[in-house]
Amino acid sequence: MTRLVAQCPWTGALGGTRPHPLWWQQGPVPSADPWRWRPRRAHPSPRRWGSEAGRGRSRMDPVLVMEPVAGGDTLLGLYERERLGLSQYAYDDEESKEESYWETLDADLRYWTRSLRPVQWYPGHIAKTEKELKEQLRLMDVVIEIRDARIPLSTSHPKMDSWLGNRRRIIVLNREDMISTEDRNAWATYFANQGTKVVFSNGQLGMGTMKLGRMAKSVASVVNTKRKEKGLLPRPVRAGIVGYPNVGKSSLINRLLKRRMCPAAPRPGVTRELKWVRFGTDLELLDSPGILPMRISDQTSAIKLAICDDIGERSYDFADVAGILVQMLIRHPAVGTEAFRRRYKIDVDNDCGKMFVTKLSVHLFNGDMSQAAFRILSDYRKGKFGWVALERPST
Repeated sequence: MTRLVAQCPWTGALGGTRPHPLWWQQGPVPSADPWRWRPRRAHPSPRRWGSEAGRGRSRMDPVLVMEPVAGGDTLLGLYERERLGLSQYAYDDEESKEESYWETLDADLRYWTRSLRPVQWYPGHIAKTEKELKEQLRLMDVVIEIRDARIPLSTSHPKMDSWLGNRRRIIVLNREDMISTEDRNAWATYFANQGTKVVFSNGQLGMGTMKLGRMAKSVASVVNTKRKEKGLLPRPVRAGIVGYPNVGKSSLINRLLKRRMCPAAPRPGVTRELKWVRFGTDLELLDSPGILPMRISDQTSAIKLAICDDIGERSYDFADVAGILVQMLIRHPAVGTEAFRRRYKIDVDNDCGKMFVTKLSVHLFNGDMSQAAFRILSDYRKGKFGWVALERPST
C-alpha cells in the first residue's frame, strides 16, 4: 500500500498527516521506498474537488505525480543545501531568529520564484515619461526620489544613479506608518552610513512633508548663492519628484501644497504626464508618473512590488504572489503562523503558502483561489498582520 501526499512546489515540504479535500490518501509509505512525490505539470485531474473541477491548472499547483528520486535527493534536501545549511528552526534566542530570517530571505525568494511566470509590467505611458523625464532632469536643482518604506531597495530604479549624475538627491521613504520602529531605525542607520539624506513620511497624513520642503530648499540653496555672485536675481528652487508607480508621489505633493493639485489614487498608473506645480514663492515641484525598468530582471524584487501593490495587477497571478507572501510571513519573527490562525480561524499545516491559499479558498470562498489570494494580499496591505517591512539592510 502507498499513500498519496502532496509536495509543495516551492519549499518541497510534504503535506501533513491530516487529509486535505484536494487529495486522496491510502495507507503508509514504506520507509525504504525510493519513490517520492514531486510536482510536475499535468492535465487537470478528473478528481479535482469543488469549484476548481474541470478548470485549467496553474503550473505551480501541487500535483500528485510519482517520479524516481535518488536517496536523499528530494526537493526539500536540495533546498536545504542551497540555504547553506542554515536551518530556519535552530535559533538560540529571538535576536538570532530575526537575524537568520533576514539572512536567508533572499535565498528563499530566489528559490520560490524561479519557477513562476515572470512579473513584468511596462505600459506605454512609462516609456514616454522616461524620455521626457531625462530632458527635465537638466532643469532640476534637486531630485526627490520617493520609495516604499516596506521595500526601499526594490523601489529604487536601477538606472537612477546614472540619470542623476552629480545632482543632489533626497530619498523619501513614504508609508513610514506601515513599518515597525525597528525597520525604520535600521534604514535610518543604513542611509546615514551612506551619507544620503533621507526623510520618512506619511503621504496620507502629511507627516514629514514640511521637513522635506525645508530640506529641498536647503540642499539647493547653493543655486541662488551662485546666481547672486553672478549678479542674477534669485529664482525658485526646482525639485523633481520621481519614483516607482503607486509609492505616493502625488499624495505627498498634495499634502505639501495643502490642496489637491495632482490626481492621486491607491493604484499604479494614475499619473500619466509630467506636471510642474509651485510651492510658495521659492520652490517648484515636478510631479511625474511612476517609472519602471522595461524588464525587471530581479524577480524577487518584482514579487515584492506585487505584494505591496506597486505594480499593475495584470502583471502577476494573485494566488502565486499570495502564496509567497504567506511563506514570508509565517517565517517572520513578528508574525508567524499564529497570526494566520487568529485571522482566518484555520491552521497552517506546513510551510507551503500555496496550500494555505487553497485551504482558505475552500474555507471561506467556495474554492475560489483568486478571492482567497486577494484577501490575504489586502490584509497585509492594511496591516492586519501587523506593520512589517519585507526588506531590511544587511548588518
